[in-house]
Amino acid sequence: MTMNLRRRALLGSALLAPFVAALPAWAVALGTARTLVDGLVAEVNAVIASGRSEGQMLGDFEGIFDRYADVPTIARYALGNDARTATEAQLRSFTAAFRTYIARKYGRRFREFIGGQIVVVAAREVPNGVEVETTAVLQGRSPFRVDFQVSDRSGRAAFFNIIIEGVNMLLSERTEVQAMLDARGRNIDRLIAELPQG
Repeated sequence: MTMNLRRRALLGSALLAPFVAALPAWAVALGTARTLVDGLVAEVNAVIASGRSEGQMLGDFEGIFDRYADVPTIARYALGNDARTATEAQLRSFTAAFRTYIARKYGRRFREFIGGQIVVVAAREVPNGVEVETTAVLQGRSPFRVDFQVSDRSGRAAFFNIIIEGVNMLLSERTEVQAMLDARGRNIDRLIAELPQG
């Protein structure tokens, strides 16, 4: 990892600290988190080795996201302060639209791994739950690190963040969603209607 990526990862941890402090303690066990990511990685590896079309693979990745990710937590974090003022109906609609948006976006990223695989390396306790370290081993490029952060805050073990080569999904998506809200005059209903789905 380059020095810039290290700085970005450290900055990401610092910026997430207030978010983490505001949440209840997570008690997910190391073994549970590792088992979750083992299952997730096995499914992702199966999809990238399947030879299916892009549309089929993106549908598969959406299903994987649904099974393994804490999408409501990710969606609320992306909305930031607007999540506090949104109605329950708006939150449900945004979460549904965001589920497709985020699954397809990261599905395309994982689709870049065709011809390679993801290998689970280790699991460790961190202040915000359990971080499971994996390595993406791809053809024609150096292996790189992909971390999954796991909690059971939603009532089941699920990942709530992915860090790919030091790039933090939670922070990146919050920045992008806030920019999209700004472009729509902070109108959540417009964002829900216009959130990219493909």
